[in-house]
Amino acid sequence: MGKKKLVMIGNGMAGVRVIEEMLKLHSNLYDITIFGKEPHPNYNRIQLSNVLQGNTSFEETIINDLTWYESNHIQLFTGEAIVRIDTTKKLVLSDKGRQVEYDELILATGSLPFILPVPGAGKEGVIGFRDIQDCKEMIQTATQYKKAVVIGGGLLGLEAAKGLIHLGMKVDVVHLMEHLMERQLDAVASTMLKKELEQQRMNFLMEKATVELTGTNRVEGIRFKDGTEVEADLVVMAAGIKPNVELAKQSGIYVNRGIVVNDFMETNIPHVYAIGECAEHREVVYGLVAPLYEQGKILAQTLCNQKDQGYEGSITGTQLKVSGVDLFSAGEIYDDESSKSIVVHNEYEGVYKKVLIRDNRIVGIVLYGDTKDSNRLFRMLNENQDVSDSTSISFFQSGEAETNDVATMPDDEIVCGCNGIKKETIVSAIHQEGVTTVEQVGGCTNAGRSCGRCKPVIQDIIAYTLGDEFAQTAEKKTVCGCTTLSRDEVVEEIKEKGLTTIKEVMNVLNWSTEEGCSRCRPALNYFLGMVYPDYRDERDSRLVNEKMHANIQKDGTYSVIPRMYGGVTTAKDLRKLAEVAEKYNVQLLKITGGQRIGLYGLEKDQLPDVWEELGMPSGYAYGKTLRTVKTCVGAQFCRFGTQDSMSLGIELEKRFERLDTPHKVKMGVSACPRNCAEAGIKDVGIVGLDGGWEIYVAGNGGTDLRAGDLLCKVKTEEEVFEITGAYLQYYRETALYLERTSSWVDRLGLEHVKEVVFNEEKRNELNTRLSKTLARYEEPWQKAIEDSSIRDAYYTTREILKV
Repeated sequence: MGKKKLVMIGNGMAGVRVIEEMLKLHSNLYDITIFGKEPHPNYNRIQLSNVLQGNTSFEETIINDLTWYESNHIQLFTGEAIVRIDTTKKLVLSDKGRQVEYDELILATGSLPFILPVPGAGKEGVIGFRDIQDCKEMIQTATQYKKAVVIGGGLLGLEAAKGLIHLGMKVDVVHLMEHLMERQLDAVASTMLKKELEQQRMNFLMEKATVELTGTNRVEGIRFKDGTEVEADLVVMAAGIKPNVELAKQSGIYVNRGIVVNDFMETNIPHVYAIGECAEHREVVYGLVAPLYEQGKILAQTLCNQKDQGYEGSITGTQLKVSGVDLFSAGEIYDDESSKSIVVHNEYEGVYKKVLIRDNRIVGIVLYGDTKDSNRLFRMLNENQDVSDSTSISFFQSGEAETNDVATMPDDEIVCGCNGIKKETIVSAIHQEGVTTVEQVGGCTNAGRSCGRCKPVIQDIIAYTLGDEFAQTAEKKTVCGCTTLSRDEVVEEIKEKGLTTIKEVMNVLNWSTEEGCSRCRPALNYFLGMVYPDYRDERDSRLVNEKMHANIQKDGTYSVIPRMYGGVTTAKDLRKLAEVAEKYNVQLLKITGGQRIGLYGLEKDQLPDVWEELGMPSGYAYGKTLRTVKTCVGAQFCRFGTQDSMSLGIELEKRFERLDTPHKVKMGVSACPRNCAEAGIKDVGIVGLDGGWEIYVAGNGGTDLRAGDLLCKVKTEEEVFEITGAYLQYYRETALYLERTSSWVDRLGLEHVKEVVFNEEKRNELNTRLSKTLARYEEPWQKAIEDSSIRDAYYTTREILKV
């Protein structure tokens, strides 16, 4: 007897989850065909805001790449929509004329953005925010226009607004209601959020009803019911979604608000099912991923003839992160006469917590700024626990062990809310499947594969479950989840096989993702540059700050921090800084911790002009390279100074500027042991003595404070240059990518580093390789000024997503 034919219309997260669950239950029951309207494999829509904000590439959002479909013998038609269903003949017809028969049919058509039915809604420049194409259009629009309006102050609208600000646009958020995110937050939490977002340059037009979009062909503005108007080059409709049910309705399938299904996700037509945001179950349409995945399990069981208890609906808890603020809400949001609330409001630290109680049971939760209690409180709500014996303080101060120690976490506590994965499921996978990393746990259980906020807890569970074994498995740290190879293994393969490009490395070394990810691409770019002194840097594989050669700030603007060698400047340069700051209305002019002057609050398209008018080299305040050499005034002026610290610091900075390193490097030169330049907590610190210098290494003045170790004492400045050069090159060649010198020395051992650096032959070899590497560097700001193609690609226009 041949396989049955299963056709699914829709290639989104909910639908493909059904297929994943079916493959676990019975991998050989159906011939599976999937139609996806978009020209892409299954991707994570939850991450769209991160793509828009530049934190994630589209490739990183892919959940199941094309090889997954191929390996599971699934026929996927991308960029092809179904236009008709014949439920009598049991076949579907696509917009390309393709006709496919089915035995079972799944409708996973998702939802559509709600476009306000007002005059002008069809104009150019009016879009929704539902898919990657919307992201591309926003990115392209931001290259030509500067004024955007987002209609909708819910999660989707705020995420779109944040992304548009990042793209350099000025953004107004229009909201019909009095408070933002009124479905998830009460008035207090909403007010706190609004205040925070205003500091991030979002402007809000509250209690505004849109009546018309003005303009000729392209939108030019919005007119409100109260008669006021606002200009707009781009309007993003983020006021809600509606189930995509037109195809079902045309096919005689019963539709109310959504496609109506029973507890087994069956429609009124035999052999036709619905799942996800297009489905309506017990008069509820769910928009969160967790209940949709619950539905997916039920439908998979139904299709695999393993019907058990059907889907009974979900109590949803919403774990969110809006522009850096953690939020959680569940159940009821607002107080009424029958409920009482327990509230903690710490405005100074930006924390607000509220639990609503009725009849000694938790019925609602709102958490703002601190959500570590969310799993515990949500479990109490779901289990309808009697809380009459609890003290009010116990709700929010349950003890460090209970909230943070996985040892005390109940086995049935949900760790991954998006996928409904409990602690016991993760522990079982560790024991039975032998998984040892967060990525492996996700591949086995789906935990952490949606929003990703549970990954730190998953890591803790792995460490606790494996115990001593975890320390052993952790010894091999892979470059990222795209490969099983460590840093040393990748570098060795590059050398042995003569691999010269990132693409070549990924292909030859069997990378699991075709384009890699934001962790491995910058690392591979660095490794190739470290192995080959004449390597041509792949700029698009750099981290975002290094790609732009400027630090992006919290509000989406950029900082410009020119080089001031040794912290020494001139009256001429100070005048330039002042003139440029006035001309470009710089928000903040600040002396940095590295003895330089920074200009903060510049727009992306202003950067090349500012660089050109300053006429100063980049200070690399954004880079994985030598940042600064801090100096004291030294023997030239100070009565305690024993050495000329300024001259040495300036020369060190000029010798090693632009050298790319695994992580940022800071230096300091003090003229005497009083150490005014804080040389004792720098990656390389030089301290003057009578008749010589002390060289300290591996200091760190950051979060993990570490005093530098004395590497050696030398008599001449030339010895300082020679020892420092060899030390830096050995760090470049042996450190993990993004490993600070402090961690590197702790890992290798100071004595080992000394053995290498003090071996004359090795020291000479290291300095020779360093010199070849330094010869390839160009001043990046000057290159952007001279090369119009760079300006067009990164500053005048924004690079388009690779899809």
